Amino acid sequence: MRASIRFRTKLLCLILSIAFWFVLIVPVQAQSLPYFAVLSPPGEPLALHVLNRLSFGPKSGDLEHIQAIGIDAYLQEQLSPNNRLQPIDLEQKLDRLSSIFLTSPQLLQIFPQSIQGKKLTLEERNQFRRLIRSQAITARLLRATESPQQLQEIMTAFWFNHFNASFDKGNNSILISSYENQALRPNALGNFRDLLEATAKHPVMLTYLDNIRNQAPNPRNPKVGINENYARELLELHTLGIDGGYKQSDVIALARILTGWGIVSGKQLADVDLKGNGFYFESKRHDFSDKVFLGRTIKGTGEAEGEQVLDILAKHPATAKHLSYKLAQYFVSDRPPQSLVNRLSQSYLKSDGNIKAVLDTLFHSPEFRDPQYFGKKFKTPYEYVVSSIRASDLKITNAGKVDGILKQMSMGIYDCLTPNGYANTEEVWLNPDALLRRLTFATIVTSKKVGFLKPSDPTSSSLKTEDLYRTLGDRFSKNTQQVIANSPPDQGAMLILGSPEFMYH
Repeated sequence: MRASIRFRTKLLCLILSIAFWFVLIVPVQAQSLPYFAVLSPPGEPLALHVLNRLSFGPKSGDLEHIQAIGIDAYLQEQLSPNNRLQPIDLEQKLDRLSSIFLTSPQLLQIFPQSIQGKKLTLEERNQFRRLIRSQAITARLLRATESPQQLQEIMTAFWFNHFNASFDKGNNSILISSYENQALRPNALGNFRDLLEATAKHPVMLTYLDNIRNQAPNPRNPKVGINENYARELLELHTLGIDGGYKQSDVIALARILTGWGIVSGKQLADVDLKGNGFYFESKRHDFSDKVFLGRTIKGTGEAEGEQVLDILAKHPATAKHLSYKLAQYFVSDRPPQSLVNRLSQSYLKSDGNIKAVLDTLFHSPEFRDPQYFGKKFKTPYEYVVSSIRASDLKITNAGKVDGILKQMSMGIYDCLTPNGYANTEEVWLNPDALLRRLTFATIVTSKKVGFLKPSDPTSSSLKTEDLYRTLGDRFSKNTQQVIANSPPDQGAMLILGSPEFMYH
């Protein structure tokens, strides 16, 4: 029975996708399209563009809000998220996820090895890991779908991708929430130098890229020594970029500089600041010789060497260029104009790496506001799923189910194993199988009974096409409008979420 339902769902989605692409090449016949009256005053395209790029898509009331206060006021509202209180309902949900507020030392301290003298089995310890992971995923999805501080959530996800780390190493499965909530979210709109240090000293990053194994060579123990993994990714991915002008000798020098940068463990937990990040510098593992890095001599002083290098990297013009390109690619185009990248680089260097200042430059740039880029960024699976839930005015009741759908779309939360993170370009995500999975999700979301989602308004029986269109605004082509207008009324909302226009933002 279930197999039959799944088959019918896939068949319907396939038919709908064919219908959409067929209608794109068929001229529209002149007739009344009841759902698609003009709903907003002139200037709406830019307002819609801002909503679609600075948030995970509009939800009910967002379009009216930005038009009421103006685009510039909305930009400042998003760039200064502390000025907006979270909804009480969301705060209460987050408060129930107690582990997301714990630091790395606190999580390591409570991670149970035994209870009442009985050593826990591997399965019992894994249950605890799954609980922590589940709460982290739930918090991420709740904030993305319900928080009015959308830009902060956008940038938290952006920086997680930039400084990617996975669950599947060491104790990262219980520390990943502290990585996101201690290192990334507080610095997402702050200063890049602070963000860089927060990630460089977090146990998740030090474990993921093996810096906990990085130590000065020991002639008496040939099995230990320099590990270049973190140093290489710190240069190639996190700061200078692959064309940033560094050499292999710089990678080795940086690895030597970062020897001894590790994490608290065992008996150290009893003495460490539980409100800290869990970083621990072990001097006996450090290489105290002088190093030459990017043409500069770094004196062998210990932990301060690493601090000095982070200063150098954060202020480097190559870092400004690398970060500016990634931001322009994310917010404007898969192939961003060089003029914008140059302008953002200048803003970065002038503001000493102030992320908010760079974003302010970006959002006020002529390139960002150029209509040729409106609605041209293909959504990642995460963006598509979250924007569908927001547009449908639904609330998540089981985040695990949503994450399961994201896994099917090859973008599970915290699941990317490679340090370069998930891609955000169309060439990676646009393919027939991906479209079919999205159409299947659109069918599920707009059905009357969904076990892991519920309407924000408990009195609402079903999602109405006109309400969804009012939320999303006048962004649909005449051909798409024609398909929806000619469809049965109970399929209109599904067709909107499955439309070519909704696949983009």
